[in-house]
Amino acid sequence: MFYWLAMLLRPILLLIWRPKVYGNRRALFTRGKVMFICNHVDMLDPLMLGLVSPRIIHFMAKKELFSTPIGNFVFRNLFVFPVDRGSADIKSIKSALKLLEKGKAFGIFPEGRRMVADRMDEFEMGTSLISIRSGAPIVPVYLKNDSFRKGVKMIVGEPIRPEEVTIDGLSRKENEQLFTRRIRSALEALQSDLEEICAS
Repeated sequence: MFYWLAMLLRPILLLIWRPKVYGNRRALFTRGKVMFICNHVDMLDPLMLGLVSPRIIHFMAKKELFSTPIGNFVFRNLFVFPVDRGSADIKSIKSALKLLEKGKAFGIFPEGRRMVADRMDEFEMGTSLISIRSGAPIVPVYLKNDSFRKGVKMIVGEPIRPEEVTIDGLSRKENEQLFTRRIRSALEALQSDLEEICAS
């Protein structure tokens, strides 16, 4: 319900935040199972991705947001499900895998928390685990929100397919580490590209 309300208000929200999208915009239209990953700047990041994507993107968020009846109702109606960030939450991983099995779009912030001073934090392994197990390609997005006046700028990279990165003969953990390094390097490259665009 709240998601559809947000979509009805989309023209107004686009006017307010004025997101500009650079790079491989076509990747936002990827069909079937897909994972969108993004650096984490602000609590509104999921909304920004939702505004520029034609797909309904499902997200996970810290379980504390679901602790009240109102919070639980609102976030679940925004296609968000809870995750326990203090432990290896198998239930949330299974929920993500089920969504992807159904051909849905799933969004996740690999850092697991908001970045500080334009510097990305360490990436958690859950993103790679979900992509490798599901076979879902990852579409990297880097987001920059300088100020309310300047608006939001985003750049989209090429899809990264787990089968093109993982190596037969390596252990599951080694492949997850390899894939995590690959998606981090992709976001770092997008960050550099966007900074050049903004500086020009």
